[in-house]
Amino acid sequence: MPGDWQRALAIVAHPDDLEYGCAAAVATWTDAGREVAYVIVTKGEAGIDTLEPAKAGLVREREERASAAVVGVTQVEFLDHADGVIEFGTALRRDLAAAIRRHRPELVITLNPVDTWGGTYWNTPDHRAVGTAVLDAAGDAGNRWIFPDTEAEPWNGVRWVAVNGSDSPTHAVDVTSGLERGVRSLLEHRAYIEALTSEDPEEYARNLIEGFARESGERFGGRPAVTFRLFTR
Repeated sequence: MPGDWQRALAIVAHPDDLEYGCAAAVATWTDAGREVAYVIVTKGEAGIDTLEPAKAGLVREREERASAAVVGVTQVEFLDHADGVIEFGTALRRDLAAAIRRHRPELVITLNPVDTWGGTYWNTPDHRAVGTAVLDAAGDAGNRWIFPDTEAEPWNGVRWVAVNGSDSPTHAVDVTSGLERGVRSLLEHRAYIEALTSEDPEEYARNLIEGFARESGERFGGRPAVTFRLFTR
């Protein structure tokens, strides 16, 4: 991955999206003195079947802030779109362009926007809508004639958009030093994990994150890795 940047902004649909994918990379970056902020489009209120949305949203917001802190992220924003029914379109693009203008990142990070994971698991509508809108908003943010009424001034400084979870990654981050915190970051989503599986939460988080990192590392030099498909602007 390019290393000549100072500020990154990660934009995803739900609390836990980053923890399932690239929190170990975020830990590695913040250790190196880089700034990373999170923008979460929903509060994930529809994500816990056993907890009504009004309560679940509060729990998931709290867990996301705690998980971000584990990897050195202190700025976490929630845009309050409705979980499960995010609509791709100009309203979403405007919100994301406004966020990019506020944070002024050089690197923008998002999640796989294509139809499937690995060609066999159907991706969710929220992931597809947000990922595509992020790719569009990175350009929108720099055009003063598009969404001219946002509070922050246009920002044309986005140099790359990095898509985590792509089936065809082009770049990777060695996460040897950040892997343990990647595990602990996912483990902060304990209420979500306990509702999702009967497996011990720590074993679940460790097996998942370490497994992904080992599998990715096989393609990128044999070291634990988090992968991205990098789009240059």
